[in-house]
This record gives sequence, C-alpha cells and structure tokens, in this order.
Amino acid sequence: MATSAARRGDTNWRGLFGWVMFDWATQPFYTLVLTFLFAPYFAATFIGDATRGQEIWGYTTAFAGLIVALISPVLGSIADAAGRRKPWIAVSSAALVAGLFGLWFAEPGGEAIILVLLAVVVATVAVEFTTVFTNAMMPSLVPSGQLGRLSGIGWAIGYVGGLISLIITAGFIVADGETGRTMLGLRPIVPLDTLSHEGDRLIGPFSAVWYLVFALPLFLLTPDRKSSRDGRSNSEVVRAGLHELKETIANVRQYANIVRFLVARMFYADGLGAIFAFGGIYAAGQFGWTATELGLFGIILTVTAGIGAIIGGTLDDRAGARTVIIWGLILLLVGCAGVLSVDRTHIFYVIEVAPPRPGGGIFAGPGEIVYILFGCVIGLMAGPIQASSRSLLARISPPEMSTKFFGLFAFSGKITSFATPFAVGVVTGLADGQRIGIAAITIFLIIGLLLVMTVREERATVRV
Repeated sequence: MATSAARRGDTNWRGLFGWVMFDWATQPFYTLVLTFLFAPYFAATFIGDATRGQEIWGYTTAFAGLIVALISPVLGSIADAAGRRKPWIAVSSAALVAGLFGLWFAEPGGEAIILVLLAVVVATVAVEFTTVFTNAMMPSLVPSGQLGRLSGIGWAIGYVGGLISLIITAGFIVADGETGRTMLGLRPIVPLDTLSHEGDRLIGPFSAVWYLVFALPLFLLTPDRKSSRDGRSNSEVVRAGLHELKETIANVRQYANIVRFLVARMFYADGLGAIFAFGGIYAAGQFGWTATELGLFGIILTVTAGIGAIIGGTLDDRAGARTVIIWGLILLLVGCAGVLSVDRTHIFYVIEVAPPRPGGGIFAGPGEIVYILFGCVIGLMAGPIQASSRSLLARISPPEMSTKFFGLFAFSGKITSFATPFAVGVVTGLADGQRIGIAAITIFLIIGLLLVMTVREERATVRV
C-alpha cells in the first residue's frame, strides 16, 4: 500500500522536485550517447564507415530493445507485488553507470568492439528499467487532472538537463579532431588526446557521473510506496508478481482500451526513438558534420523539444493526452518528410542547391539550413508526444496496477524498437544508402497514428 499522502496525490514540492530531477539525470544518456555525440562518433569514427556503423548501431540497439521488451513486464509485475519501487531503481542505476563507463573503451580501430557493444546494450537496458519504475510513481504523486503538467514539466526539465550537458561536453570537452577546438572555439578544459578521441569517449563516463549526482533527489525526497510483502519471502513475492502478470494477460480483453494504446505506442514510440537515434548519424553521413555541428544541432533540437513539452503538458490537461499525441504525430510526419527530402545538394528531393563552400562556416549550405528547420519541427513534436504518452497511460490505468502497466508500457516501446533499428540496418545495407534506410521509420509512425485514434481516454477498473 502507498502512504496516505501518496494515495491522496498531494506529494509536497520536494517530492515532486525529486521525481522531476530524475528526467534531468537520465537525459544526457539520450542526448549525448544515443543521439548527438556518441552514436555518430561510433558510426563514423569508431567503426570508420558511417553506413556500416549505422548498420551495426541498428543491430545493437535492436538487441537491447528486445531484452527490455522481454523483461520489463515481468519486473513491473514483481515490483507491484513487492510495493516499493526505489530498490529496483537502485539496482538498474548501478547497471546503467557500469554500462556508461564502458563506453570509454571505444577507441578508434575497433579492437574493443565487443566490450563497447556490450556496454551500449547494458546501459540502454538499464535506463529503460529505471524509467519503468519512476514512471509508475506518477499516479501517487499528483491528482489525475495534473498528470499532463507533471509529465510535461518532467520532460522539459529533462531536455534542459540534456541541453546543459550538451553545452558542457560539446562546448568545453569534445574537440574537433582537425582544429583541436570545441564547438565554442575553445581549447578543451580537460587535457585529452584528440588522436585517440578521448573527448568523444569521455561522453559515457561524463553521463554516468551526471546521473549519479542528479538521481539522488529522487531517492532522498520523493516518497515511495510502502512494502506490500506482508512477511512474504523474495521468492514468494516473485511468484505473486508472475501470477498477477499471467492473470492480466489471460484477461487482457478486460483492458482492451489500454492494450490498444500500448499497441499504438509500440509503433509510434519506436519510430520516434529511431528518428533521434539515427538523425545525427544521417546528418554526419550526408553533410559531414563533426562534433561541432552535431553539438549545435543537438542544442537546437533540445531547446525546441523542451518548449514543446511545456506547451504540450498544458494542452494535455486541457484538451486531453490523446489529442496531443494525434496532432503531434501528424506534424512529426511532416517534419520527417522534410528531413528526408534534404541532402547536401538537394532540398525537397528535386530542387538542386549549391553545396556548402569549403570554409564557408557552420551550417553554410542551404540543404543544411532546411534540414535544421525540419528538425525543429520534429523537436517541437517529440516532447509533447512522449510526455502525453506516459500521462495518458497514468490516466487510463488502475493506480494499483501502475507499475505492471508501465512495465508493459516499456514493453510496447521496445518490442518493435528492436525491429525498427533492425529494419533501418537491413534496408540501409541492402540499399547501400542512408536515406532509404531512415525512410523505413515513417511506416511505424503512420501505423501508430492510425491505432491511437481508436483509444478512449478513460480509466480502467481492476477486474476480479
């Protein structure tokens, strides 16, 4: 059972601050590692070939997604049976930190490729598990009518954390291999070897330390549910959780509306995640962007995503989470079509433009500018879609089953996430071209949009 304050949903500001700061703590993993800095470095420099690197990255993240899909519903059910969430967060956090420190070994030449790939898998799986348990806290923190704002503020604060971490790393630590200077034109504040790309490799350990510091408020300030073990041993709690999951699956028709939403999210969340995972790799391959351009692009997208999350959170509580998701997906598809229409010498697929002049400066070509503008559209929609997805589940799920359904939420976000990167990897390899490989992502977005239109925004009740 939860504490009385948690049952009333009137957690004090310190508890809410601790919960929101967890988004801040985890965001550098998504911003620095999966999207703007480490992933492009992995593909273009560590592997040494952007196309081949994109293919390998796709297979690696696909494998991690498969693990999350298989295990997260089980962990969610066991956590519901045990009651408390923080012990599970602590264990997942330890694995996340270990995986992030493992990225340091990604020295060019690929000699430690197995170790680095294992580190990517461990970190990716661990961060998803921590999210299952922290998201499940939402219904006990605020009333239903405030879930949209809480989720939106969390995503916005997370984006701010991602932005600041990106400015620190790209502006003061990671240097361009040719100039020896950072995005801000400075010498790195830490003496690092640019030939072995120590700045790029430091992204993992930096993200680990960031997480360790800023995850503390959640553990210290945010109330957890009381243990519901009732004297049961660990094995008995595990058996009870697995039994509850089995019963939920057996009676899945009783939660048909939730299932429809989870299936819809299964497609659109994976498509959205793949856009960010491969967006930097695509830009590095098409335009030859280095850490400087990728860092600036990341800052722009992070700012627009944070703005979108705040606006979306307010609209969520007023118009409904479902409405925000639908319109967000429509505009996201527009942004994707625009991004894919651009390369170094073309915009809108057929209009030829002059390539950037050598030494013309950052984002000098017309194609690059149009790419950034459409990228901003994607950023503005990403925040509301993600924030409203978790607030919608919190609204339609029975509170006493929240961790179980957020485990299934992670399942829905990962069961095809291994398929999306896999599809990108396969299509990229077959077509020997990045654009066609990335275009496969839009199919998942369209399917998700059509399915989410069938979802009703109403809370389910526990069926006995």
